[in-house]
Amino acid sequence: MTHIRTILHPTDFSKQSEFAFQLACSLARDYGADLYVLHVMPLPVVAYIEGPLPIASEALHEELRQKLDRLHAENGKVRVLHRLVEGEPVNEILHMASETSCDLIVMGTHGRTGVGRILMGSVAEGVSRKAPCPVLTVKNPFPEAIEECRQKSGRMPAPAAVA
Repeated sequence: MTHIRTILHPTDFSKQSEFAFQLACSLARDYGADLYVLHVMPLPVVAYIEGPLPIASEALHEELRQKLDRLHAENGKVRVLHRLVEGEPVNEILHMASETSCDLIVMGTHGRTGVGRILMGSVAEGVSRKAPCPVLTVKNPFPEAIEECRQKSGRMPAPAAVA
């Protein structure tokens, strides 16, 4: 059996990340693993208006810290540790994975293809290519299907089988 003691969940607070967080919590509960939740703040943008003026503020840092701290497992048995860092997302996620000796990375993906992927890049792809451990990418199911199922039954549908 695979030993999973540490799981890393990078989040950008999107719906895709929320779904991946729920899965990461379930896996952490089932394996008795610690769950690290990481948010990477982009490097501050500097505007030049009569000299450099950093755009990122302490208020933004505090807002992100509060959002991060609100992420907790529904099951109180899962130990969730929060980290907020600044930098380039792929590099910081890989650094955290190595630093914590994580056994699994569970992250959401926006599922962009074509021009959108070329223009926006793919953090999930960059992490998957260079990670020191397995990476589970989670693409949010169709929102309409989830909402319809919730309204009919009051619960989440089971994930679709992967071919």
